[in-house]
This record gives sequence, C-alpha cells and structure tokens, in this order.
Amino acid sequence: MNKRTKEIAIGFIVGGIANTFGTLLYILLFSDLSIAATFEAAIAQGYFGSLLALGAILNLVAFFGFLRLKRDYRARGVMIATLLTAVIILIYKFI
Repeated sequence: MNKRTKEIAIGFIVGGIANTFGTLLYILLFSDLSIAATFEAAIAQGYFGSLLALGAILNLVAFFGFLRLKRDYRARGVMIATLLTAVIILIYKFI
C-alpha cells in the first residue's frame, strides 16, 4: 500500500470514529432518552440527518489537529469521511 494511501485511510478511519463519538457525545449530553431510543426517535421524526451532522462537528477537531501536526494526507482522509457523511445525509433526506 502506498504511504499516501495509508495516511488517507488512517484519516478516514479517524474521521469515522470522530463522527461516531461526536454523535454519541451529543446524545449523551443533550438527550434524556437512551442512545437506542434517541436513534429511534430521530428516525421516526426525521431528524437522523441532523443528528449525524451534529456528530460531524467533532471532525473539525481531527481535521485541524492533523493540519497543525502537518499531516495533510490524514486531514484529507478526515475530509473524505466528512464528505461521505454529508452524502449519506443528503441521500437520507431525499429518499
């Protein structure tokens, strides 16, 4: 595997993990329901995309952290993960 590809893959994985932790952190801080109940309510009420978008805010920390450490390819991976999240939200909103 190419070094650049490996760095981008690491950034992509970090972006996915950051998005997941961001979503869970938002649920734990601002929801009175359990995690599963919050996801069910978000899907039923049509707010699942918004929940994912709020979780993606944590990707900013990872992105700018990698840029500060001069890890540009890892920052690209985080950006790709964020764009994939945006595409998933877009698909979810229109389907």
